[in-house]
Amino acid sequence: MSKTVHSDPKLLSVGPLRECNDLEKREVELILVKERNGVQYTNAALVRGASAQCPSTEDKDVGREVWGKKIDFLLSVVGFAVDLANVWRFPFLCYKNGGGAFLIPYLFFLLIAGMPLFYMELALGQYNREGAATVWKICPIFKGVGYAVILIALYVGFYYNVIIAWSLYYLISSFTMDLPWANCNNVWNTQNCTDPKLLNDSIFGNITKYSKHKITPAAEYYERGVLNLHESAGIHNLGSPRWQLSLCLFVVVIVIYFSIWKGVKTSGKVVWITATMPYMVLFVLLIRGITLPGAMNGIKAYLSIDLDRLKEARVWIDAASQIFYSLGAGFGVLIAFASYNKFNNNCYRDAILTSSINCVTSFFSGFAIFSVLGYMAFKHGVDIAEVATDGPGLVFVIYPEAISTLPGSTFWAIMFFIMLLTLGIDSSMGGMEAVVTGITDDFKILKKHRKLFSFATAAVTFLAALVCITNGGIYVFTMLDQFAAGTSILFGVLIEAIGVSWFYGVDRFSEDIERMMGSKPGLYWRICWKFVSPAFLLFVVIVSIVKFKPLTYDEYVFPNWANLIGWGVAMSSMLLVPVYAIYKLLSVPGTLKEVSTRISSQALIIQGLLLELMKLVIPSTFLPIPPK
Repeated sequence: MSKTVHSDPKLLSVGPLRECNDLEKREVELILVKERNGVQYTNAALVRGASAQCPSTEDKDVGREVWGKKIDFLLSVVGFAVDLANVWRFPFLCYKNGGGAFLIPYLFFLLIAGMPLFYMELALGQYNREGAATVWKICPIFKGVGYAVILIALYVGFYYNVIIAWSLYYLISSFTMDLPWANCNNVWNTQNCTDPKLLNDSIFGNITKYSKHKITPAAEYYERGVLNLHESAGIHNLGSPRWQLSLCLFVVVIVIYFSIWKGVKTSGKVVWITATMPYMVLFVLLIRGITLPGAMNGIKAYLSIDLDRLKEARVWIDAASQIFYSLGAGFGVLIAFASYNKFNNNCYRDAILTSSINCVTSFFSGFAIFSVLGYMAFKHGVDIAEVATDGPGLVFVIYPEAISTLPGSTFWAIMFFIMLLTLGIDSSMGGMEAVVTGITDDFKILKKHRKLFSFATAAVTFLAALVCITNGGIYVFTMLDQFAAGTSILFGVLIEAIGVSWFYGVDRFSEDIERMMGSKPGLYWRICWKFVSPAFLLFVVIVSIVKFKPLTYDEYVFPNWANLIGWGVAMSSMLLVPVYAIYKLLSVPGTLKEVSTRISSQALIIQGLLLELMKLVIPSTFLPIPPK
C-alpha cells in the first residue's frame, strides 16, 4: 500500500530553479530519504522518473542568521575543539604510549577517521542549515540521532561547567601573596600535611606514587579546601552544595548565557578572547617552563621514541579514542556552528585547518606541561613517572604545586587559571549552542523566544550541576564523566555516519557538497565516509564496551547501583535512536503487516551493514562461519 505523499509548492516558488538529483525516484524510500518542514514530499517528476528541481544556492542564505565574519566561525570551532583535555589528557597519553611513537597511530587515525568525520559534520550542517535534529530531514528515520546528541550535549553541561567553576575558584584564590596551596598552615590541612619543601630527597623518593599521595598542601587544598571531600563517605552521602563553588558556578553559567543569548552575533565576538587567550598563556608558560632546572628531562621523557610500544593494542586504542574525543565530533556543535555559514563557504578547507590546529595544540601543550613535570621531578629527586598524571589531578594539584615554588608564583597561578577558564568557557558555549540551535530549529515557537529558551537551558544546567559541587560531588562528577558522553556519543556518531553514508548516500552527500563549493569530494573522502569512518567508530564502540571497568575514584570503589545509574544515563540517549526510528515507521500509513515488514526490512539492512563493518574491524577468525 503506498503511503500518502504531498507535493511541495515551495519547491516551485522560491526563485531560480535548476536540476536537483538529490532524491530517489522511488516513492517507497521517501521516509528514509528526504523531508521538508516535517512533511514527506515528492512531486510528479519523482514518480515519473524525471528530474526534480531545487532552489538556487542564493536562496539558501535567506532567513538564517550568519556569522558576522569568517574568523568568528573558525575561532568558535577551534575554541570548542581545543579544551581542557588537550592540556591534561593528550600529553600524558603521548608520554605513556611510547612518546613520539604515539604520534604515528594518532596521526593515522586523524587522517582516516578524525578529519573525515569533522568534514562530514561541517558539510552536513552548512548545506542543510539546520541544527542537530532537523538536519535529519535528509533521512527522517535517523532524527533520533539528533535528539540523542542534543541530550548528550546537555548532560556534558551538567559536569563540564563544574570544572570551569573550580578553575574560577582557583583563579580568585590566586589573588594573594601567599597561595593557599603552598603551605600547611590552613584550616583545611591535617596533621599528615607535609610541605614538600621541607622533605629531603631520600624521604620523598620513598613515597610510592607522588601524583597519588594526599599529604602535600596542594593535594589537601584540592580535596579538602575546594571539594570538601573529607565530609563525604561516598556517593551515597553527598551533603549540600558548597556556597563558594555555587557562586562560581553561577558566574560561569551567566557568562556562558550572555555569550550565546543573541546567537552567533554575540558568541562570535566572545571567542576572540576565549579562543586566543589560551594560546598566549600557553606560550608564556612554555617559555617559563623550559627555563626551569630539569625541564629538558621532562621534554625528553615526553618525546622519547619507543617504537616497540606500537606492537601493543592499547597504544592504538588510546590513539583512536583520543582523536575522536579531541576533535569533538558527534556533540551537534559542529553541525550547529556550520549551519550559520554562508551556503558557498569552503567547509573543506575549514575542516582541514581547524582539526589540524586542534591536534597541533595538543602536541604543543605537552611541552608546557612536561617542562614543569621535569622540574618537579628534578626538585624532589624522583623519576618523571612519579609525577606524571592526567585529568584534574594534573591541573588542580601537580601544576599548582609546581607554580607555588616559583618566584612570582601569584602571577603564574593567575595566568594558568585564566588559561583553564577560557579553555573551558568556549567549549561549554559550543555545547549550549548545540542544544539551543538543535531544539529551536525543531520547534519554531521556541525560535521566536531564543533568549528565554537559552536562559531556561542555562538554568537547567546550573541546577543539575549543583549536585556535582556537594561534599561528595566529585563522585557524581566521575560517574557523569564516565557515562554521559562515553559509549553513548560513540554510538551516536556511528549511527550518524551510517545514516549519512549508507542511507542518505555518499553520492547524494557529495552532490550536496558540489552545490556548495563547485566540486565533489575526492575518492579518498568518499571511501573514508562509507567504509573507514564507520568501521573506525564501530571499533571504538566495541573497545569501550569490552574494556569497561566499574567506577572508581582513587581508592574508592563505587557501589553497583551507581554503575547501573551510570548505564541508565548512557542508555537514556542511545535509546532515542531506535525509539524514534520505530515511531517514524509506525507513523507512516499502512496496515500492521506492512509496517512490520517495513521495520523488519530496515533492521535487516542495518544488521547486514554492521556485519560488513565488523569484518573490517574484527579478524575473520572471530566471525561465525556461515553454513554451506
